[in-house]
Amino acid sequence: MTVMTLTRNEQTVSGAFRVDVSRGERIGRVSSEWFSRPDDERYLSLTDLHDAVRRRADCAQTRTVESRAVRVEASRDNAERLSLMVPGRSEPVAPTHWSFGQLCSLVGAPTSYMRQLPAPLAGINLQHGLLSPRGELLKTLEADDGRIELRAVTGPDYGRIWDHELTAAVSKSAGNGTGDTRWKVPGVLDWATMTTTRS
Repeated sequence: MTVMTLTRNEQTVSGAFRVDVSRGERIGRVSSEWFSRPDDERYLSLTDLHDAVRRRADCAQTRTVESRAVRVEASRDNAERLSLMVPGRSEPVAPTHWSFGQLCSLVGAPTSYMRQLPAPLAGINLQHGLLSPRGELLKTLEADDGRIELRAVTGPDYGRIWDHELTAAVSKSAGNGTGDTRWKVPGVLDWATMTTTRS
């Protein structure tokens, strides 16, 4: 077993520093993607991000279920919306774009084609795949933060690394991302002066 120890970068920043754009790599897409996100997906520090993803993990649960026990439902009132009835939960679970793709892959259905079908027809195809003679186990990740969502569908042996665990590990070496080290989140850089300051 390999053990890796992360140590915090001790190079602290004492005040504002100028960004030298001639060093390193300039990838404007990173800042562009950060600024185009809605407010609830844009964080000014790793602490804020960590707290948000921790709350998301706290309202989520995983369970392992037999594929045959999952029921796919489609409403005539909304031809665009599928929901799943998962054993152990009394209310339907709405798949996200990501989990719908995972579910299609697990049952062997072409995801891009399934997304083009009306929900009732896609539901019939998914249900057929779930009822296949294999009867495999699935691991679901369900989140209840006002709307019950199916965030992921994987095999039963899938090992999950939660986002808050990742942000905690990054914080150990990168600080808070607000200028306490040279690494920073895009929102703390003043592009007019090309400087960043500690908050």
